[in-house]
Amino acid sequence: MPTYLIKASYSAEGIRGLLKDGGTGRRDAVEGLVTSRGGALKAFYYAFGDDDLYIIADLPGNADLVAVSLAINASGGAKVKSNTLLDASEIDEAVQKVVRYRPPGT
Repeated sequence: MPTYLIKASYSAEGIRGLLKDGGTGRRDAVEGLVTSRGGALKAFYYAFGDDDLYIIADLPGNADLVAVSLAINASGGAKVKSNTLLDASEIDEAVQKVVRYRPPGT
Protein backbone atom coordinates (compact mmCIF):
# COMPACT_ATOMS: atom_id res chain seq x y z
CA MET A 1 0.00 0.00 0.00
CA PRO A 2 1.51 3.38 -0.95
CA THR A 3 2.55 5.79 1.79
CA TYR A 4 1.81 9.49 1.46
CA LEU A 5 2.96 12.68 3.15
CA ILE A 6 0.05 15.10 3.47
CA LYS A 7 0.81 18.69 4.45
CA ALA A 8 -2.04 20.92 5.55
CA SER A 9 -2.40 24.62 6.29
CA TYR A 10 -5.44 25.77 8.26
CA SER A 11 -7.72 28.55 7.07
CA ALA A 12 -9.26 30.92 9.62
CA GLU A 13 -12.33 28.66 9.62
CA GLY A 14 -10.14 25.62 10.23
CA ILE A 15 -8.40 27.31 13.15
CA ARG A 16 -11.80 28.00 14.72
CA GLY A 17 -12.57 24.29 14.36
CA LEU A 18 -9.22 23.40 15.93
CA LEU A 19 -9.96 25.69 18.87
CA LYS A 20 -13.33 23.95 19.32
CA ASP A 21 -12.24 20.32 18.78
CA GLY A 22 -8.67 20.44 20.09
CA GLY A 23 -5.69 18.74 18.55
CA THR A 24 -6.72 15.19 19.35
CA GLY A 25 -10.24 15.83 18.06
CA ARG A 26 -8.87 16.89 14.68
CA ARG A 27 -6.45 13.94 14.62
CA ASP A 28 -9.37 11.58 15.27
CA ALA A 29 -11.34 13.19 12.44
CA VAL A 30 -8.43 12.76 10.01
CA GLU A 31 -7.92 9.17 11.14
CA GLY A 32 -11.59 8.47 10.46
CA LEU A 33 -11.27 9.99 6.99
CA VAL A 34 -8.18 7.93 6.16
CA THR A 35 -9.62 4.65 7.47
CA SER A 36 -12.88 5.28 5.57
CA ARG A 37 -10.77 4.93 2.39
CA GLY A 38 -9.18 1.69 3.58
CA GLY A 39 -6.00 3.35 4.81
CA ALA A 40 -4.10 3.73 8.05
CA LEU A 41 -2.87 6.87 9.79
CA LYS A 42 0.83 6.36 10.58
CA ALA A 43 1.78 9.79 11.95
CA PHE A 44 0.04 13.10 12.69
CA TYR A 45 2.08 16.10 13.78
CA TYR A 46 1.34 19.78 14.28
CA ALA A 47 4.22 22.09 13.33
CA PHE A 48 5.40 25.67 13.26
CA GLY A 49 6.17 27.12 9.84
CA ASP A 50 4.53 27.18 6.43
CA ASP A 51 2.40 24.10 7.10
CA ASP A 52 0.32 23.48 10.23
CA LEU A 53 0.08 19.69 9.91
CA TYR A 54 2.23 16.84 8.66
CA ILE A 55 0.39 13.58 8.19
CA ILE A 56 1.82 10.26 7.05
CA ALA A 57 -0.81 7.80 5.87
CA ASP A 58 -1.00 4.53 3.99
CA LEU A 59 -3.80 4.51 1.41
CA PRO A 60 -4.74 1.88 -1.18
CA GLY A 61 -3.86 4.14 -4.11
CA ASN A 62 -3.73 7.57 -5.71
CA ALA A 63 -7.50 7.81 -6.19
CA ASP A 64 -7.97 7.33 -2.45
CA LEU A 65 -5.43 10.06 -1.74
CA VAL A 66 -7.26 12.39 -4.12
CA ALA A 67 -10.59 11.58 -2.42
CA VAL A 68 -9.09 12.45 0.98
CA SER A 69 -7.51 15.64 -0.38
CA LEU A 70 -10.71 16.74 -2.10
CA ALA A 71 -12.75 16.20 1.05
CA ILE A 72 -10.37 18.30 3.13
CA ASN A 73 -9.95 21.06 0.55
CA ALA A 74 -13.71 21.24 -0.14
CA SER A 75 -14.43 21.72 3.57
CA GLY A 76 -12.72 25.11 3.50
CA GLY A 77 -10.98 24.34 6.79
CA ALA A 78 -7.58 23.60 5.35
CA LYS A 79 -5.59 23.43 2.15
CA VAL A 80 -3.63 20.23 1.59
CA LYS A 81 -0.66 19.23 -0.54
CA SER A 82 0.68 15.72 -0.80
CA ASN A 83 3.71 13.68 -1.82
CA THR A 84 4.15 9.97 -2.43
CA LEU A 85 6.81 8.53 -0.13
CA LEU A 86 9.13 5.78 -1.35
CA ASP A 87 11.08 3.38 0.81
CA ALA A 88 14.68 2.39 0.13
CA SER A 89 13.74 -0.90 -1.56
CA GLU A 90 11.64 1.00 -4.12
CA ILE A 91 14.66 3.12 -4.97
CA ASP A 92 16.75 -0.07 -5.27
CA GLU A 93 14.18 -1.38 -7.76
CA ALA A 94 14.20 1.90 -9.71
CA VAL A 95 17.96 2.09 -10.10
CA GLN A 96 17.98 -1.41 -11.61
CA LYS A 97 15.63 -0.40 -14.43
CA VAL A 98 17.19 0.38 -17.80
CA VAL A 99 15.88 3.57 -19.40
CA ARG A 100 16.62 5.28 -22.70
CA TYR A 101 17.02 9.03 -22.52
CA ARG A 102 18.60 11.65 -24.75
CA PRO A 103 19.47 14.90 -22.90
CA PRO A 104 18.49 18.17 -24.60
CA GLY A 105 21.00 19.36 -27.20
CA THR A 106 22.68 16.00 -27.76
